[in-house]
Amino acid sequence: MNTFIKITARCLRSGAQAYLPRQADGRAWSAPARFLCASADPTKDLGEIVKKDKVVVFMKGTPAQPMCGFSNAVVQILRMHGVDQYAAYNVLEDQDLRQGVKDFSNWPTIPQVYFNGEFVGGCDILLQMHQNGDLVEELQKLGISSALLNAEKESK
Repeated sequence: MNTFIKITARCLRSGAQAYLPRQADGRAWSAPARFLCASADPTKDLGEIVKKDKVVVFMKGTPAQPMCGFSNAVVQILRMHGVDQYAAYNVLEDQDLRQGVKDFSNWPTIPQVYFNGEFVGGCDILLQMHQNGDLVEELQKLGISSALLNAEKESK
């Protein structure tokens, strides 16, 4: 949270919201986020943002209320694997963020998923990884045990 506060303090910009992982008491943090103003270095800021959490999603809407089918699919895939500890950024609330993340990743569409600061891809890539089992392996590398893997073990 400290990094988030530092980034926010650097250049306040109204509108954007950052939805941070659920805390131990079950509360989700939501805070105004500053993104990509003229005095900030957008690449550096986005580089810090994608590295601060194991899983980061730039999406249309929020995990609780996705605003497009592709963002909803990413949320559902993560949910199926039991991944609920991730940072999600609503690009609809900040057009600079929306364009900035596309430029940062050199990927033209939203949603965008990052694991440990590395760009994974969009909905299509995450869906393919889910279908072929690669997502379970990638989550294990992050120290996250997939709920699907656990369910499979319990059924045997």
